[in-house]
Amino acid sequence: MTERAPLRQILGLAVPALGVLAAEPLYLLVDTAVVGHLGAVPLGALSVGAIVLAQVSTQLTFLSYGTTARAARLHGAGRRDAAVEEGVQATWLAIAVGVLLIVVGQALARPVAELLAGAGPVADAAVGWLRIALFGVPFILVTMAGNGWLRGVQNTRRPLVYVLVGNGISAALCPVLVYGMDWGLEGSAIANVAAQVISATLFLRALRAEHVALRPAPAKMRAQLALGRDLVLRSLAFQACFVSATAVAAHTSTAAVGAHQIVLQLWMFLALVLDSLAIAAQSLVGAALGAGRARRARGLAWQITRYGLVFGIGLGLVFAALAGVLPNVFTSDASVLAAVPHAWWFFVALQPIAGVVFALDGVLLGAGDAAFLRTATLFAAAVGFLPLVWLSLAFDWGLVGIWTGLSLFMVIRLGTVLGRARSEGWAVLGAVRA
Repeated sequence: MTERAPLRQILGLAVPALGVLAAEPLYLLVDTAVVGHLGAVPLGALSVGAIVLAQVSTQLTFLSYGTTARAARLHGAGRRDAAVEEGVQATWLAIAVGVLLIVVGQALARPVAELLAGAGPVADAAVGWLRIALFGVPFILVTMAGNGWLRGVQNTRRPLVYVLVGNGISAALCPVLVYGMDWGLEGSAIANVAAQVISATLFLRALRAEHVALRPAPAKMRAQLALGRDLVLRSLAFQACFVSATAVAAHTSTAAVGAHQIVLQLWMFLALVLDSLAIAAQSLVGAALGAGRARRARGLAWQITRYGLVFGIGLGLVFAALAGVLPNVFTSDASVLAAVPHAWWFFVALQPIAGVVFALDGVLLGAGDAAFLRTATLFAAAVGFLPLVWLSLAFDWGLVGIWTGLSLFMVIRLGTVLGRARSEGWAVLGAVRA
């Protein structure tokens, strides 16, 4: 017999986590809508700047996911103070890395902007936006660390409140600064920094309220960085795949890259939805292993995986039904709409697979099995996605080739995580996995 968790407990962790994951994309939509009325150049500059800022935070997700894994084990072992202290060390790392990125970012803002947009007014405006927005990076990273330790102690509601407060105030402030104060694009950057400062301050107050030692502990930070190294490499594999796919689609045709962008953004959105279950898995599985309850950890792993499968099937059916309607919301261009089905049905068919893969990603991350996930992702990228993507360019396979590559990538990942979950290797008991 295996042990299960009440569905209510899983949803109690997953639903607020989904709110946190969705908050930033929703804020960016508001920011885009405000800046969009300034004209094409500011909108293009915001697009360039936001991509750069997003890449910085994407590569440093170990501050949240890695911290959750370590804090959850300690929490499960009944060592709440030690779990919170993992958050303290992650916060010190966030501040140190964030300050370094400010310095480096100020120096590289123009070369990066011109690399993405070419020399001209869009790059000039993007540099101005970036140089202000970069001051928010330490606060972005502090927020990620705060999310990590609070998820680890199975509290996903407070992060939701903190992130919504910061983004909500900033969303209200943005049009005031952009139009009311007549600061234009720079007003958007200042509002962005304000959101990060507010949220990070709330997370820092939460740490202080725990009455734990706030001193840096280099040994703990080194252990977090070791886990972070594996997650950064894994993240880079994802970025290489999706950047390559977009580049090949762009070389195929204007219609192909437009269709690819629509379907890819929907894929990314649903990945956030499914990732909320993965966050619940991280917290619960990590706590079970920390408590020395291997049977419970295994039961939770397969329970959440089944939920992921059912959720994925449901999403697949919904988007299959919307195939003739939803693409029209994004474009009225006939050539783009004609190209969408070449990617759409891959996207639909992959949802059940994604539901299982993302759930098991959460299980293995909760177990601290980041080294395995790194290797498996790099293997799937090197054998599955990247070869087919670049062969699609060479042989003009277009979107069908690109999305076949994504499908192979996901199928390989499915095989690897299922095999790992069925083995004994991931369920290592103890408060902290080295």
